[in-house]
Amino acid sequence: MKNVIVVANITIKEEFTNEVYKALVELHEKTNKYDEGCISYELHKELGKDNSFTFIEIWENKEFLKNHTQKEHFLKFSNFIDGKVFSMNVQKLEKIKF
Repeated sequence: MKNVIVVANITIKEEFTNEVYKALVELHEKTNKYDEGCISYELHKELGKDNSFTFIEIWENKEFLKNHTQKEHFLKFSNFIDGKVFSMNVQKLEKIKF
């Protein structure tokens, strides 16, 4: 199976930036510690914007990514951010081999 690359962009409502940032850090830590099949799971902040973050993830395959979305720490995060974000855009990609 092919690796799956995920680019997940999140823009937080400014009044919730600090608390959602803490939740992003917790999600990052728990995913890296507990999620099998996670090759890379890195959190980035957009330059010049304190409320815009991006996860760039690499998963061994679709099944491991699916399992991640069913883990307690992921579901807790998803519920926590409800109503606290302007937008969330998730792209699932596969590398083109030449």
